[in-house]
Amino acid sequence: MKEIQEKFFKLRINSFCELALLAPKHYEDYRLHSVLTPGSKMLLDVTVRSSRKTSSAFQLDLFVHNIGHSLRGVLFRPKPYMLHQFPVDKRLYLYGQVECKAGQCSIMMPKVVSEANIGTITPVYKTALRSDVMRRFISRYLTLDTLLQEGLPRDTAQTLLELHFPKKLPDELTSEQVQALKYTELFIYMKKLQEKKVTFPALSSSVSDISHWLESLPFRLTAQQRNTVDEIRRDLQKDVAARRMIVGDVGSGKTIVILASAMLNAPNRSVLMAPTTILAQQLYNEAKKLAPSLKSVLVTNKSKKEPLERYDLIIGTHALLYRELPKASLVMVDEQHRFGTAQRSMLAKLVEKGEKKPHFLQFSATPIPRTQAMIESAHIDVSLITGTPFKKDITSRVIHKEHFKELIEHIEHEKEKGNQILIIYPLVEESETIEYQSIEEARSWWEKRFENVYVTHGKDKEKEEVLLKFRDKGSILLATTVVEVGISLPRLSTVVIVGAERLGLSTLHQLRGRVSRTGLKGYCFLYTNKKSSKRLEEFCKTTSGFDIAQMDLRYRNSGDLLGGKNQSGKQFVWADLAEDEDIVKRVKEDLRLS
Repeated sequence: MKEIQEKFFKLRINSFCELALLAPKHYEDYRLHSVLTPGSKMLLDVTVRSSRKTSSAFQLDLFVHNIGHSLRGVLFRPKPYMLHQFPVDKRLYLYGQVECKAGQCSIMMPKVVSEANIGTITPVYKTALRSDVMRRFISRYLTLDTLLQEGLPRDTAQTLLELHFPKKLPDELTSEQVQALKYTELFIYMKKLQEKKVTFPALSSSVSDISHWLESLPFRLTAQQRNTVDEIRRDLQKDVAARRMIVGDVGSGKTIVILASAMLNAPNRSVLMAPTTILAQQLYNEAKKLAPSLKSVLVTNKSKKEPLERYDLIIGTHALLYRELPKASLVMVDEQHRFGTAQRSMLAKLVEKGEKKPHFLQFSATPIPRTQAMIESAHIDVSLITGTPFKKDITSRVIHKEHFKELIEHIEHEKEKGNQILIIYPLVEESETIEYQSIEEARSWWEKRFENVYVTHGKDKEKEEVLLKFRDKGSILLATTVVEVGISLPRLSTVVIVGAERLGLSTLHQLRGRVSRTGLKGYCFLYTNKKSSKRLEEFCKTTSGFDIAQMDLRYRNSGDLLGGKNQSGKQFVWADLAEDEDIVKRVKEDLRLS
């Protein structure tokens, strides 16, 4: 209907569930009472006995029928139209704040209420529509039927309707109403995500038996790795192109899951894109070592341009996007958050054939909160690898200026053992607004004091070469968060993060994850000028990336999964992803997303 479309457009909504979420800001009680309640807003049945205008106010002498005595009415700085609303000898219903001082009671800034509303509790809305227009629109169209038709459960719909059509004056929202608002907000959101999910026929729906290959590996897969490989096996056997996100904690061993996926897909071709040359090279080396039966090739900007048809596994950087790729039935993207949506879909398009699409797996070592994983599952399948092949032994602590001497002694001790140290600075160059040293200010001190000090940062065009040199020859690396994801540094035992309170907990976890990759005893020092930080202290007690992601949510606003803004800017008005896991679970079950 035209009226519904116009009003929805003005309110910036698309459904009656969204209309139900626009809860009243407050209520006006248009019931008549026989006793005055000073300090509250009341409805009075009055006759105007006289009126007079002063320089700053319009005063009324009123007889109140429902109370049985006189009262003053006061309008401060009245607009011209207000003067005509209170004719003498007229009987009216007035609503306003009742105040009593020195035995004299007044109704302040009264407004005239129409007879049709007497006896009601009237919701007041603050939206793009005038409150009375909004009320009429809601009373006409917001019904149990319209909400049930959109799939909202009956009990939730009835609770929401009580907000808009109250039978008694609410003091505040009940816990049941808050739960209904949270549920509905998540229901709308996950339903929209579900509607974004499109299916295409798959290029291939066959898999190889990899049980002998798994047994031949020099290590056993963890239970979670095996579960994820089984989920991928089922995906690759489907007639529709799979779309799955595999999220592992730092050091959870996702590389072997990537190789297992390529082995399952063989003899069909697989393509794997990584964000940096170093990472692509590491994945290629692992493929040659652990999956020698796959004919693998590495494609970077420096690779010679040879035909790729003879390879089973094509591993490369974004250079893949500028090559002519042969048909491939499986596309994988590692550290998927480092690529834009356009780049990821461009890669898939390069290897598809007509209507048929490749299976698509995206991998990430940035843990996300469990609640977010459940919500994401509305439009993409999600696997979580929360465990690691071996338990990391990392000691984390918050340090201040007075601990600097102790820190230097620790660094000297680790250096003597042949271990490496990473020091993360918040800035490359000096800043007047940030109270920490930059890399450029600090480097001369470190270079004078220690040998084999390397320096790199995000703007450094040679950063990948610097990291490789540091891996082989270095003792201390001064860097920005550029090392958060990427090169494997087996001898790295210590990370020092300067100005740690400036970074999100998930970033701190990624940086801490650089150390102790091979079972080495690890240390993480969070250097801060703040006297105390509950957030950093909590971080030091937790090693699970998924718990830290959940903790990060408590300290930061939940992000927008639809818009792709992860953990920045408040997306939900009622729901709280840090606290509402049970509600997310219920919505997921009700939308049959399990």
